[in-house]
Amino acid sequence: MRTYDISLTITPDIPTWPGDPKIILERVQKIEEGANANGSRIAMSVHTGTHVDAPFHFLKEGSTVAKMPLKILIGRAYVVHLPDDVALIGPAELEKAEIPPRTRRVLIRTRNSKQWTKDYKPFDKGYVALDLAAAEYLVKRGVKLVGVDYLSVAPYGNTAPTHVALLRAGVVIVEGLNLSQVTQGRYNFFCLPLKLECDGAPARAVLVGV
Repeated sequence: MRTYDISLTITPDIPTWPGDPKIILERVQKIEEGANANGSRIAMSVHTGTHVDAPFHFLKEGSTVAKMPLKILIGRAYVVHLPDDVALIGPAELEKAEIPPRTRRVLIRTRNSKQWTKDYKPFDKGYVALDLAAAEYLVKRGVKLVGVDYLSVAPYGNTAPTHVALLRAGVVIVEGLNLSQVTQGRYNFFCLPLKLECDGAPARAVLVGV
């Protein structure tokens, strides 16, 4: 069984959402300068790199990451591979992907994943995302987790409708996945976010072949 690390490496060069604070990742203790051990500090948005969105991110009375059910974040998932010419994901694109019945976790690979194969590039406002109708389609199918390969599940400049439709229905959103090495099909999915009492959290996400 092959294991795929589908998480992004967090460095000061990783693209971040416009307006988010600059990433600080630096060593504050250095062995070469006489310290007993190396030590570092980090400061960044909780929506940096591979991360999960909690309901509280878009719902005033929503729950936080700390209250997310782990049973949704671990289990069988289906990876969908959409063609590179798809610019916006609607119900028609998901229908063509032939997601198996009773699938509860869907990870969507698009042309976005090509951005993670080399050095990090500046934030791309033209990333591929799901429109409101696609979110409603997945909710109707009983999907409980949606993962995407850029920093938002929703289109830039219109992020609320898609997020609200998913989060209000109890769907866990995982953003910032690197699916560039993963083919379409079933996998075992493991995604463990930091247990933060807030609206989002960085996560390590892994797929294991079945």
